Formats: sequence, structure tokens, C-alpha cells
Amino acid sequence: MNRRPLVWFAVFWIAGCSVAAELSHWGVALAVCAATIMLLGLVLLGKSTRRLAAVCLIGFTLAAGERMWADARNVTALTGLDLPDASYEVEVTGTMISAVLVDGDRATFRVTADTVRISGEAAPREVRERLLVQVRLAEQPHQKIAAAWHRGDKVHLTGELTLPAGASNSGGFDYRRYLYSSQHIHWLLKVTGIGAVHAAPGPGWTAAAMLGRVDAARDWLGARVDQLYPADQSGYMKGLVLGIREDLDPEQFQQFSRLGLTHILAISGLHVAVFIYALGAVLRLLRMTRERMLVALMFAVPFYVLLSGSSPSVVRAGLMTMLALLAARMDKLKDGLHLLAAAAAAMLIWNPYFVQDVGFQLSFAVTAGLIMFVQPVRRAMPDWPRGKALLDLLAVTVVAQVVSFPLTIYYFNQFHLLSIPANLVLVPFISFIVMPIGAVALLIGMLWPFGGQLLAAVSVYANDWTFLLVSKLGEVDALRTIWATPPLWWIVAWYLSLAVFCRMLPAAPVAVQADLDETQPLQGGVEPDTAPIWELQEERKLPVWRIRRTGLIFALLAGSGLLLYAYFPDVWNRTADVDVLDVGQGDSIYIRTPEGKRILVDGGGTLSFRKAGEEWRKRSDPFEVGGKVVVPLLMKRGVHALDLLVISHLDSDHIRGLQAVLETIPVKAIVWNGSLKPDEDAEAILRTAVQKGIPLYRAELGKQWKVDRNTELTVLWPPPAAGREIPRVDEQNDDSVVLYMRIYSSAFLLSGDISSVAESSILSRLQDIGAAPLSVNPIDVLKVAHHGSKYSTSEEWLRFWRPLQAAISVGATNTYGHPHPDVLKRLEAASAAAFRTDRDGEIRYKVKRTGIYEQTIRKN
Repeated sequence: MNRRPLVWFAVFWIAGCSVAAELSHWGVALAVCAATIMLLGLVLLGKSTRRLAAVCLIGFTLAAGERMWADARNVTALTGLDLPDASYEVEVTGTMISAVLVDGDRATFRVTADTVRISGEAAPREVRERLLVQVRLAEQPHQKIAAAWHRGDKVHLTGELTLPAGASNSGGFDYRRYLYSSQHIHWLLKVTGIGAVHAAPGPGWTAAAMLGRVDAARDWLGARVDQLYPADQSGYMKGLVLGIREDLDPEQFQQFSRLGLTHILAISGLHVAVFIYALGAVLRLLRMTRERMLVALMFAVPFYVLLSGSSPSVVRAGLMTMLALLAARMDKLKDGLHLLAAAAAAMLIWNPYFVQDVGFQLSFAVTAGLIMFVQPVRRAMPDWPRGKALLDLLAVTVVAQVVSFPLTIYYFNQFHLLSIPANLVLVPFISFIVMPIGAVALLIGMLWPFGGQLLAAVSVYANDWTFLLVSKLGEVDALRTIWATPPLWWIVAWYLSLAVFCRMLPAAPVAVQADLDETQPLQGGVEPDTAPIWELQEERKLPVWRIRRTGLIFALLAGSGLLLYAYFPDVWNRTADVDVLDVGQGDSIYIRTPEGKRILVDGGGTLSFRKAGEEWRKRSDPFEVGGKVVVPLLMKRGVHALDLLVISHLDSDHIRGLQAVLETIPVKAIVWNGSLKPDEDAEAILRTAVQKGIPLYRAELGKQWKVDRNTELTVLWPPPAAGREIPRVDEQNDDSVVLYMRIYSSAFLLSGDISSVAESSILSRLQDIGAAPLSVNPIDVLKVAHHGSKYSTSEEWLRFWRPLQAAISVGATNTYGHPHPDVLKRLEAASAAAFRTDRDGEIRYKVKRTGIYEQTIRKN
């Protein structure tokens, strides 16, 4: 600890910032006490000086205090307007502080408001408030008008002020928290039409206006890249060379993401190193002295950081580079860990919210891991002179993957076993060949367009092979693993095990040639030429080797145990889960049985009302409930495969999200209502299921499935088909699959979108076949049919089932009037407590042998 005081100061600064971000004030106070005790123990053990311990404790306390102070200041100036579901008509004047992103029929930018006049108030409020502005464009020509707005412009806006959406599902994306921590934004301003936006150039030398010139330079360079590369590659090359990721094809990004290759597309230390190397070569050609060259490079780095987008990874790399150049200029260049520690502390002092940024965490964790662990790993590998470069690359790749693994599964819940070979092959190829060729082609193309195109053609060919390889590797679904989000203690334990493992790694033995002229003494009766000297030396170090061996075994066992726990976190959990997910105006219910079987009933679906000729409105990465909500939630809950997928019926609001589910998560069997519907979504879902070889079973009245020893499904509707031919059904609601599910002694009724007509038919058939015992006891939960439609959930239906609780899956902004007041009155009269996803968010039920013992509601 005494040898690296700056590193330990940075560690405690990061720790203080982190605990203040996650804990209450009392929690922070306890953390300060714990840090004090730990540092005192290190002093008593002689591992730290009193001065260093005091400095680290001060750093921990100051970092926590700075974060709490930042939180206290990070509040809205628009007081009295924080009702969760409220919106306000407002007029805003202010300054545009970000570039304008035009995507389909929407333009997005940030504004610092100077005045906000709320409808109904006599005078505008003079405030300083950051707003995220979303402008809905009415016509395609308006895209060019919106693209002409610039950072630094003075704007006058009229629109609707609302709070950003919070997390409505357990573990779901919290947009409100994201804007709060990353951009200090508390409000959305939704503007309809460019007529409600009046923009004019502001003062030319403000910070926003100067950054606007940087935006213009980035856009100009991006346009040059568009001229050099075909449409399917220009977005990729802009991300690779310039850090412009807005034009990257989402499907292409997803393919790279599956293999853990997205870090290639983020400007980071390698890009800064190439920039410094190229600029340094030019300066050397100009015969600049070393001292002047170091100063010039130091001042050039911030411009490159700004030009490449200023993401946390490139800021980290830029800071480290500047510190290294400064240290070299002063002839005091230290090891990389000190530079990394200084960069981390400086970034958090500037903005303590960086500690929660995924890019910041990955960038610093991987860089620290490479600095600390590559050398011991490489020493333990054989020393092959001809294969030295390959072994060096292998060591770097393996260490980077192992270090990033816990953060990868924590945030993205997946890891592809081909990630290591993919990184081993593609990272050096892209970083040392494709990226430099693209950068040089861009520079040459600005002076000689034809020459730039000739050079770019080489990387076009290389990119084709890259995309093909990434696509083929990503399609190997058998090697793609899904991981539940691990607890924070697991991540700490993983890094401790990794540190012990690398610390205990022995160096690969290297035979020492003995001097043949020197007489070797006999030892233990062994002839000198029969025992190499290195063996005799290792024999004398046997106690050290035993310690190393014990440490290695301990680290390997700990790592293996952590992997098993992370992959099977609920293997001994015998509590069932029934979760009614908030998917807007649609249905999706996730079920985990007591013995770990996974069932999904429907997958939600975002309806599209776009007319013919309005393709321009389509966004590059449109919201799709399956890919944005259902699949991430299933992955966060560790769903490696679905044992059963139930498709209640083929309406889009129940199945459109299932396309992403089928493409991402293995499905073992499908139960559906046994019909066909002449609809693009329905045909695509059934076609995908057939192509993947998933068995499809027709649900019919009376069929039962014993899912496990404590879970049983009974089909109550639809009735048996008249023949073996699959019928075509245009109106699907009354053909919905209705399931009676019993888990332990608790009963759930999942009723799809049936109407009161189908309800009456079901009750009649149940009485005819003697199924009245189903209703001897009240059912615990009724999933209300058709999102609470007026024409469902009749009094007769409620009288038969006598539900204790009712769950209504309904969209907050639906235009159908769901749930209907008459349905809510009928539920109240039946003494059924009603919960709604539009107001309560996801509705979660925990089921034990004694019944439903816990119900968790996450409110917006």
C-alpha cells in the first residue's frame, strides 16, 4: 500500500463516491466508520503509514460528501410540478446545449431553459433547468429544417412538459434515473411540429456555440465517410474512426454485442494511441524537438477527445495520455497504474456521477486488469520466441475478457463462449488494419477524393469479411449463455478470486545452463548431470510453491463456485413467481415454477398505425416491446430457456414481442389456440417457430400439463377442434387460450382476451363436464380478460370464480378506455382487489406451499 499511495487514494475516492451513490446518509456514515476501522487495522499491521491512512480516509469522506452535495443540487427548479402522471402546457426560452439528433419523425436535443411559462400562470418563471426536448415532425422535409438547428442556438419552444418514465418492471430500465444521473435532466418537453420551435443563432463565443462548431466538424467528417463507404458500412466506420455511433445499424450493433465486441466501436485508449503515434510521426518529420513535441501532443489530445464525442472511455484515455506526456516531459514517468488512478480521481472530482456510467466502469476495470494481471499471466505461459506476439495477444485477450466478465453479465446478462476467440482474431485485425486504413482514407479523401476511395476499398473488402465472421459466430446459439444479474458481493468476490489467482501464478520454468567447466557438488547422491540446476533451486523453494499451489487451488475453487452460483442462482429456491409484466397495452406473464421451470404467456406488442408512403417516419432503432422490455427482463431473471411458451391468441398486442423472444431465448415447446390468422405478425411468429423446430401443441378444453410436482396447467378454452385441419380465424379474442393454473394450493386464472360470451360458454361447458370442483375455493388471482374491456369480466364470471385479487394488464396511454369503470365496479362488488400495470407497474406474486405470501408492486 505504501508503494502506490496515489492508487490507494483513488481506490478510496471511488469507494466513497460509490457508497454515497447507493446508500442513505446513515449508510454512508456506517461506511465511513468501516473504512476508518479497516485503515486503522492496516496501520497496526504495518501495511500503511499513518499519513497515507489519514489521506485515504479524507479522500473517502470527501468523495462521499461531494456526491451527496451533488445529489442535493441535482434537483429541479420547477417546484410544485412533480405529480407522477401530470403534464403541463408550457412556453420555454433557452439555449440549445446539444447536437440535434433527427431520427425518423422525431428530433431530439437538450436545452438549458432560462424561462418557463406554465399555462395558467401570469408570468414566466426565471429558472435554470435542463430539459430533454422531443419534437414530433409532421412531414419529411421538416427533417432538414430540424437538422439545421445547432448547439448554441437560442430557442423558443411551446409544448407539453412531463416527467420521464420510471422503471415499471422489476429490474427494468429506469429512464428517469438515467437522465437524472447522466445528464442532470428531470423533465421531458414534448413538442408537436417544427412550428412550435423558433431557433436563432446565439452568441458566438459561448461554450455551447464553440461545441456547436465541434459538432459541425464531426458532421462534416461523417459526411466524408459517407462518400467513401457504402450505406451498410458508413455507420460502422464512423463509429470506428470518429466515435459517431448514431448511424450504426442496430442489428449490426447487436451482432457485435453478442460476441462482446462493442468495445471496438467505442473510441478508447487504442484510438488515442494511434492518433498520438501518427501526429508524433508528423512532428518528427518536421524535426521538432522531443520537449516541444511532447507539449504539442499534450495540447492536441483534448481536441481529439472533443472531436470523438467525449465518452467516458475516451476521456479516460485522453486524461491518461496527457498525464503520461506531462510526466515524460518532466522526466518523471511512472507506471500506468498511477496514471489510471489519477485519471479516475480527476474524472470523479469533475463529475461524481461518472461512477455509475457503464462505460466508465468497464473502461477503468479492464485497463486496471490489463496493467495488473497481464504480466503474471504472461510469465506463467511458455516462452516461445517464435510465438511471443501470439502469446502476448492471448494473455491480453483472456485477461480483458475475465476482468470484464462480471460487469458484462451484470449489465447485459449474456456471454458468448466464442467471445475470446472472436476478440483474439478481430480486435487486432480491426484495430491495427481496418481502423488505421479508414482514418488514413478519410485524411487522403479530404485532399484527393479518388485516392481516398481507392484506399477505402481495401477496408470495404475487410469489413465484408468481418461482418460475415461476426454473423456466423453470433449464430452459434449453443455457445451463447444467459446469466441472471448477480449481486454486488458476487462481483467483489470474483475480483478478489482473480487477484489471488494471478498473484499465486508461478512463472514458467526456464532451464538454466550450467557452466561445463565448473565442478558441480553432489547433492543427495544425485549425479550433477542428472538433475538440472533449476530443479534443485525449485526444490529449495518448496514451501513457497506449496503456498502458491494452495492459493491457486483456493482461487480456482472459489471462481468455479462463483460461476455455478451466478448461472444457477435459484437452484434451491422452491418459491414460485408469477409476474404480470408491464408491456403497455398488451399481455405478457412470466412464470417460474417451484422446481425452476420457466413459462411465458404472451409477449406483448407495440402496435403501428403508420400509413402507406410514411416510411420516412420509421426510426433507426424503434421501440419494440419484445426486444426492449420482455427479453431484457427474462435475461435479468436468468431465463436460460423457456420450457413452455403459451400464445393465448394471434393478435399483435400479444405476439409481436415474441419475435425477439424466439430469436434470443431457446424455447422448448409452444401451446397456442390452434388457429391461423392472415396477419403479418401471426404468420412470422408461426414461421419462426417451425424454422427453429419448436413443437407446437393445440390447446383444447380439458387438456392438462403437469409442469412439475407442484404446478399444473388446465386448458378451459378453446373447445376441441372439429377436425385435424387448422382453421383460419380473423377475430381471435374469443378463441383465446384460457388457463387454470395451480401452484401448490394457489390458483390463477389466465383468461386472454375473451368476452363475456366466451365466459358464459366456458361456464356452461365446465358444468356439463363436471368441472365445478375448480371453483370450490375462491381463486387467488384472476388475470382480467381483454385489459378490462367493458364486454368482459361479467358478474356471472366473477360469481363463479370468486377471485381474491385481479391483475389488469393495460397501457397507460391506451385510447380504448381500458379498464372500463364498469369492470372496476364489478371487481369491487366481488371484493377482488384490483391492480393495474398502467398505475402500479409490474404485478409480482410469490407463491409458497402456504399460498401467496408476498405481492410486490413497482410503481412508476
